[in-house]
Amino acid sequence: MTKKTKKKTKSKLLLITVGFIVMLGGAFFWYQNSLGPIQSTSQEFVLVVEKGDTAKSIAEYLAENGVIKNADSAYIYVKEANLNNIKIGTYHLDKSWSVKEIFTLLNDLNGADRTDIKVTIPEGLWAKQIADKIAEVTSVTADELLILWNNEDYLRSIMDDYPFLTEDIFNNGLKVKLEGYLFPETYYFYANTTASSITEKMLDQTELIYEKYKEAFDDSDYTIHELFTLASITQFEAGDIDDDKIVSGIWFNRLNAGMALQSSVTVCYALYDYDHWSACEVNADLDSPYNTYKYAGIPIGPIDNPGENAIISVLYPTKTDYYYFIADVYGDGTIYYAKTYSEHLANINKYLK
Repeated sequence: MTKKTKKKTKSKLLLITVGFIVMLGGAFFWYQNSLGPIQSTSQEFVLVVEKGDTAKSIAEYLAENGVIKNADSAYIYVKEANLNNIKIGTYHLDKSWSVKEIFTLLNDLNGADRTDIKVTIPEGLWAKQIADKIAEVTSVTADELLILWNNEDYLRSIMDDYPFLTEDIFNNGLKVKLEGYLFPETYYFYANTTASSITEKMLDQTELIYEKYKEAFDDSDYTIHELFTLASITQFEAGDIDDDKIVSGIWFNRLNAGMALQSSVTVCYALYDYDHWSACEVNADLDSPYNTYKYAGIPIGPIDNPGENAIISVLYPTKTDYYYFIADVYGDGTIYYAKTYSEHLANINKYLK
């Protein structure tokens, strides 16, 4: 190789090296720039981090919503800086923040908005009433909740996490697919939250109750959905654990005898709108799959959201010879039981007329 050829070769190598350095420098500059704020002016952005969210999915979401410049570079930075231990909660971010500032906050145990809203869900409320109570104090509307509670795609996506949700929740004619499974309890929600976060927090509570009595659910001759349905009827009819157990025993006595349940509270739910409970008593011929006067057996689904005592009552009912009962609605609410129809009529004449 001549000196001239060697000189040309060295020049080419130098150019390649310089080009490579320039390219690396450009890439580094782009990378650093992509981690900077997307804008210089302050603009709040509320981010809700839920169970199952990852650093990658959050970076993509922030990029899609114009909070950071690039999801890939942000994710690379998060991994390098070991900032992927992101905490669940509601965060108030700012579009004038850098990727470092944003993900540092998301990794801070005290970084989430801790303004919890207390919501007490009493036993026996309908799903639409629960939605209204939650909507009063959170950023989520009642319509958003009810739409989600009837969204088959969403429900199927979470069914593996909640084994008490079975194919029966997709029965035709159900007013709200999650009716019966929104466990009554005192909850703490973030003021700025999402319908799915609220729903899954409530279902988590139902899961605790289900697991607590799973052996009894498994031992029953009835399906999970049928048991929740019967518990919801008992919840509406009674309310005291001792009466709950007797009333639940009556449902099984009637079912075993081939008798219709004939519970007026199922007519209440079939009506779905009424001004006074007496409307439930005079609409026994209403054509609805919830109506246990018109249709024998267990209705297509729960008619409210039962508490633990009502659930216990259908799993461990009190065995009696009773087939009928009435509540003294004009007096102190005492429930009177009867073994025969003639005894039942006597109770009606004595306490309800």
